[in-house]
Amino acid sequence: MTTNKRLTGRLIEQAEDWVSQDPDPQTAAELRDLLGAVRAGDEAAAADLADRFAGTLQFGTAGLRGALGAGPNRMNRVVVIRAAAGLAAYLENRSRSRGEGDAAVVIGFDARRNSDVFAHDTASVMAGAGISAMVLPRPLPTPVLAFAVRHLGCDAGVMVTASHNPPRDNGYKVYLGGPGEEGAQIVPPADAEIASHIARVGRLDLVSRPDDGWTTLGDEVREAYLERVVQVAAPGGPRDLSIIVTPLHGVGGDTVAEALRRTGFDDVYLVPEQARPDPAFPTVAFPNPEEPGAMDLALAAARDRGADIVIANDPDADRCAVAVPDPSADGGWRMLRGDEVGALLGEHIPSRGTLPEGAVLANSIVSSRLLARIAEAHGLKHAETLTGFKWISRVPGLVFGYEEALGYCVDPATVRDKDGISAAVLVAELAASLKAQGRSMLDALDDLARAHGVYATDQLSVRVQDLSLIGAAMTRLRERPPSELAGSPVTEVVDLSAGTDGLPPTDGLRYLSQHGDRVIVRPSGTEPKLKCYLEVIVPVEGDAVGSARTKAAQRIASLRADVAAAAGPLTS
Repeated sequence: MTTNKRLTGRLIEQAEDWVSQDPDPQTAAELRDLLGAVRAGDEAAAADLADRFAGTLQFGTAGLRGALGAGPNRMNRVVVIRAAAGLAAYLENRSRSRGEGDAAVVIGFDARRNSDVFAHDTASVMAGAGISAMVLPRPLPTPVLAFAVRHLGCDAGVMVTASHNPPRDNGYKVYLGGPGEEGAQIVPPADAEIASHIARVGRLDLVSRPDDGWTTLGDEVREAYLERVVQVAAPGGPRDLSIIVTPLHGVGGDTVAEALRRTGFDDVYLVPEQARPDPAFPTVAFPNPEEPGAMDLALAAARDRGADIVIANDPDADRCAVAVPDPSADGGWRMLRGDEVGALLGEHIPSRGTLPEGAVLANSIVSSRLLARIAEAHGLKHAETLTGFKWISRVPGLVFGYEEALGYCVDPATVRDKDGISAAVLVAELAASLKAQGRSMLDALDDLARAHGVYATDQLSVRVQDLSLIGAAMTRLRERPPSELAGSPVTEVVDLSAGTDGLPPTDGLRYLSQHGDRVIVRPSGTEPKLKCYLEVIVPVEGDAVGSARTKAAQRIASLRADVAAAAGPLTS
């Protein structure tokens, strides 16, 4: 027997064992059909089987996330039940070590395929382990679940969502409650400890999964969340604003529209083609407002209705995208970059009044350096963290945190995570205040440029099918870093995998040029992408904001070309 045949034989044994435990008739049948094709000599089927059993989905930037399907390297009921059993064991162990009583978990889910099934499997496992389990009543935004962990005093929260990933994906995000956690996403060492408990879970028929024993909540949690969100905006301010909202077929539409209306914004138009949850995401190639074409319907509605602003959420509503009228842009509208919205909100929050002593503004290392300048100008502290709100939300004294990927934490006391709904309310307040002064958000960005210079950012992001290409690109960049960026010598190369500036190690590289241009390269933690974050800083002389922006755009274009060349074939 050849080595390949022996490998195939072991894979077939693993797959047959998987089928024998799988409680889902659909994925069990899927795997049986694949096994039949493998036995018939289908090489593509054998490669597919090998990939499904190449490993087990691991907790990453946002817990578990992957394509739906059978096998340990996919999202399915077996993987979810094991994850729930491991989490339950972790929570029981933590409760014992702290001398506490039985743990409590709240579980939420979005409208993706099998999200409700995975949520109820989790509730069943928790009930079987003697843990009090509560399930939100229907598909709701991730921020509602994050709020519920603290609001209900739970030890943990689980959100079944794949956020802005393609339709074929689903995921499993874990939050922890209690002292020091306060409803934040898991970070080391908790992620590794949970993973070790998952690895010790035996056969599924040994995991207790009763048919009842958990509580299905009503709408009281969503109502309590909305009551807090409307307080994000200062009472009595201007509310004259025509707003276009799209949830991109996700679960945030009615909640964000309700939040805006309760805050006093009566002119809210929900894009009808994308208003209701739909796991197929039929009008977009990718359900991510950053992707080309995702905002087309919303922008068309804005032009037709003469709106003042467009606000979009990703499918689980933890991100917020903003578009504004711009006569110089194609179609008369343009999307604001996440760094632009982050700077505007970072300026707006301290400008509204006195903040608590020790207040901190924070952003991730891949976001613009402008927020640090804004904090300094207001006499506030600034913190820089690793990518992800599991880090940003844990900054002591945080009053505002953001990352460039459209994530904003504008009310850490309510949601210790990014929240696209409360962010939408704050964006609307800012836009309405500016409109009442006869000004726009673009004018406010120009004000920031005059005060601090033009901080221009961009991203080179490449989606791949073969993850090994990302590793190869990172190796090339480590071994042969660029010597020049946008015509300026590279003066600093930092391998972030060694840890730097007091931050934990992460897989990434940072380059600084003599001009002060910055490039950070890292693999995405949630998608098969290599991401390159670009930033240039151009001083503004007098009132010459336009010429400084032109110079910055030219430098960014040159930086982009240099990074693409250095990364190699992946970016071609």
